[in-house]
Amino acid sequence: MDEPALRQLLDDVRSGVLHPDDAVAALRRLPFADLGFARVDHHRELRQRTGEAVYAPGKSPEQCAGIVAELLGQPGGPVIVTRADGRQLAAVQQRCPGGAATAVADRWLVTWRPAAPRPVRVVVVTAGTTDLPVAAECTGVLRALGIAPTLLADCGVAGVHRLLASADELADADAVVVVAGMEGALASLVGGITAAPVVAVPTSTGYGASLQGVTALLGMLASCAAGLSVVGIDNGFGAACAIARALP
Repeated sequence: MDEPALRQLLDDVRSGVLHPDDAVAALRRLPFADLGFARVDHHRELRQRTGEAVYAPGKSPEQCAGIVAELLGQPGGPVIVTRADGRQLAAVQQRCPGGAATAVADRWLVTWRPAAPRPVRVVVVTAGTTDLPVAAECTGVLRALGIAPTLLADCGVAGVHRLLASADELADADAVVVVAGMEGALASLVGGITAAPVVAVPTSTGYGASLQGVTALLGMLASCAAGLSVVGIDNGFGAACAIARALP
């Protein structure tokens, strides 16, 4: 249930198209629906502008499908499943056809009911090709939220001229996401080029001393680029949601 759907419900009652009892029945499932194994938050989009997403790891295929069906059963905005395996993907697509699936490494991002386009310019930059799966999660979620991002891949600091070739694009962006492993230096560099909000995503890419992303995380947190925001390791979903919150 998002704000336009709620307004439409109230307008239908006022105009007589919908009986008040039917409106009460529709509102009864707010703020959540108890499925026994999950309490599905139908009220989140009214509070936060983005609805509840389904984090697939740890859930059975049937649980994933049941939550998606419940979310789609109510009017509202995008429905998103993150990091589904093959069995979970098959289950949600069988019960809820029409979802768009995006490969994210060995997992899947699945989205239904994308939001209306938002006229904002968001650039997603990766340090290396191995960072692309995390970037794919980020760009897929952004598209579901109505934001069409531009992807700049393989712009790491070991060949900084590759990034500088897109300096004008970064300067014109409304927001930028930087996805980088190793030491995470790319985030500081981008933060020094653009005035736009920058959200940094450390990835688990790197050799021994990268500590599976901890070094990049700490480097980004210690950045000298003022105002840089940092999400958790490999959290492309969280970066997309941070951008969606920050932009009008």
